[in-house]
Amino acid sequence: MATYRAFEDLDVWKSSRTLTRMTYEVTNLAAFRPDRGLRDQMQRAAVSVMSNIAEGFESRTTAQFIDYLGRSRASAGELRSQLYVAFDLNYIDAPVFEETKQMALLVSRQLFQFAAYLRKSPFRRRTETGR
Repeated sequence: MATYRAFEDLDVWKSSRTLTRMTYEVTNLAAFRPDRGLRDQMQRAAVSVMSNIAEGFESRTTAQFIDYLGRSRASAGELRSQLYVAFDLNYIDAPVFEETKQMALLVSRQLFQFAAYLRKSPFRRRTETGR
């Protein structure tokens, strides 16, 4: 696996950024206007996915990074669950639901695979900043 100098270089972070954009597009639909609570929670969950990847990347140890990847994956699961609520309440149609859910699943798989790689890797990240 390549060495990354910034979290922005990680494919999983790029995918989570796409998921966040998609989530904001979905939650800005007119159907969400009366339900600010669900809209805000979905947006926070999506932002949490990408933010935890970044925070973990900037942490001092591989173990901390893996922990943050787990938190990120949990937020992706939370977002998938909220998508079902939005779909069940007819805020989004089936194609939008499926597309966004599939992106959340992709991010979850990427997070799982990246964490598994880090667990097996003999590479130990440096503790100083600037990598």
